[in-house]
Amino acid sequence: MRHRHLSTLTLALGIAVLLDVLRVWLPSVITLFGRAAETPAELLGAFALGWFLLALAAPALVRRTGAAPVGLVAAVVLAAARLALTAQPGGPAQLWLACAGLLAGLVWLAATAASVPRPVAGLALGMAGNAVGHALLGTEDLVWRGGVLAWSLSALLVPAFLAASVAVRRERADTSAAGPSPTGAGHGTTGRRIRVPGRRAWLLCGPALLLAGQVALAPALWSAAAGTGSPDFPGLARPGSGALPGALAVLLFLAAALFRAPARVARVLWPLVLLAGSVLFVTGHLVPAYLLTAAGLGGCLALTDTTGDGPAAADDAAGRGDDGRAGARRGRAAALGMLVFAVATVAYYAAYDLGYPNGWAPVATAVLVALVAATAPLRATPASSGAASPGPVLPTTVRVTVLAGLTALAALGAALHVPPAQARATATPAAVRVAAYNIRMGFGLDGRLDLDALARELRGADIVLLSEVDRGWWLNGGHDTLALLARRLEMPYVFAPAADPVWGDAVLSRFPARSGQTRRLTAHGAPTGAQALGVTLDLGGRELAVVATHLQPPPGRDPVEQAREVAAFAGRYAAGRPLVLGGDLNTEPADPAFAEFTGAGLVDALAPARPLRTSPADDPRTQIDHVFVSPGLTATEVRAPRTEASDHLPVTLTVTLP
Repeated sequence: MRHRHLSTLTLALGIAVLLDVLRVWLPSVITLFGRAAETPAELLGAFALGWFLLALAAPALVRRTGAAPVGLVAAVVLAAARLALTAQPGGPAQLWLACAGLLAGLVWLAATAASVPRPVAGLALGMAGNAVGHALLGTEDLVWRGGVLAWSLSALLVPAFLAASVAVRRERADTSAAGPSPTGAGHGTTGRRIRVPGRRAWLLCGPALLLAGQVALAPALWSAAAGTGSPDFPGLARPGSGALPGALAVLLFLAAALFRAPARVARVLWPLVLLAGSVLFVTGHLVPAYLLTAAGLGGCLALTDTTGDGPAAADDAAGRGDDGRAGARRGRAAALGMLVFAVATVAYYAAYDLGYPNGWAPVATAVLVALVAATAPLRATPASSGAASPGPVLPTTVRVTVLAGLTALAALGAALHVPPAQARATATPAAVRVAAYNIRMGFGLDGRLDLDALARELRGADIVLLSEVDRGWWLNGGHDTLALLARRLEMPYVFAPAADPVWGDAVLSRFPARSGQTRRLTAHGAPTGAQALGVTLDLGGRELAVVATHLQPPPGRDPVEQAREVAAFAGRYAAGRPLVLGGDLNTEPADPAFAEFTGAGLVDALAPARPLRTSPADDPRTQIDHVFVSPGLTATEVRAPRTEASDHLPVTLTVTLP
């Protein structure tokens, strides 16, 4: 027996599985193939784009072999790769498993596009469902968690996707065996050009996945935006709850995608809303950015939800016309759309290695989506044509139920992961334990996101200075690494953006943070942005000034100019109070940049343990992670414990107060 909405369910499950694989593949390319900037950016980009270029051959394979067998084999490979990644292999095995899963997912998309002319409902449900699952997991994916929970939930998702894929193939085989429907007779396609049903929607699949993962449906972005706006911490972020705005983003996206507004209004409204959201994201206005992008993206997808504009198009959409040429065109559209996804992703993040303005990448992607949606036909295939409905629209009751359920789960996801409570004032300590660590967005040398390993190295510290903190970079899988680590350590934080609004430096403390300030550093030719974060801590009636930074040297040069800026900022910020300054300074003790700090009157707190090599973690050769203190503070118990939880070693020390 046929189920009218089986193809929609299968597409939604497949998109969720593919997004899971993408969340592993993207950081694996950076950390394993790229070795965190050791591989030239051009070679890394060519490797990443190569898989999407290879997938351009998938539509030809589908037309030659058939959508059903190709789609089923690709689904099996995608599912197997997804399950294998749950075992957390790390290293080269992780990279190549993720590559195999990605390529299989791209082939599966092309095969699915060949036979599904109305994909909007499935795409929207898959993207929203994956985002809600990501929120329920606190932005830490199942593939990184391991254990019983990861295997149990994966054992529900992946077999459900495979079972639906098998059922769809059987259904299509039964339909083919029954022969062509008489309603298709007499509707030839020779001699006139028809609009290919669903091609626009499939073309938007890749750009929509990018805008959803980077902005609209990004739970880490919801979390990062939730704690901004305090007058004592201008331009900084502290722990906050993102339940309501994040759930509202899901609601807006699904409502716009599943419930079509009047076409003449929608084709102007939704493109403008999407463009406004993308511009706000680039300018750092995160909450309105993801809300507007969610609504605009859902609305633009809805505008492409049409099966064509005549009986001939309806025949083809039902699988009876044009000798499969329309299906092949949809497959090519899907493959090209995913290539746009890859190019825009690489273009945005390669800027941090090559040094060019990258704000145009999400805006250009939004412009493409807006143009495709705004020029879509205004009307769908008339019901009076008598043709079988290809991929019928979900009933209103189903749409309302799904919208309400996913919105409620998104709110639950934020409520389940409560941020650490603000620290309480204590008696003045005689000494504090300080740690400085470049955490490489939470990824160890084996390419795995292992926040438990990071937490083990930092547990016991009273004050933690972090570099390379990620709060939702799509390239790294879209995790809020800072919130996840802060919950493990039960320490509130102050975050300062550097490269963009969700990547920078942070200070975590067991003492109350009273105020904070950030100063953006001049690039001096360096491609990646940098800043200096000052935080004032209350140590039981005494104040301690803490400055965290990550200097970014211009190619082939010492970051002496930035060091001078940070030293001057720290002196002004401390204003005579005791000061601790640290981070990944990318300079050696004998270099001019190092001398800028000592020349400003600061003391090398790690001097008792020199040489103290901290990078690379598996074979430390350089001393580039440092802590300085103001005169009168004494440093003891200086260590750089060996670990491969990042590509740097942490430095830990006890600072005795005067």
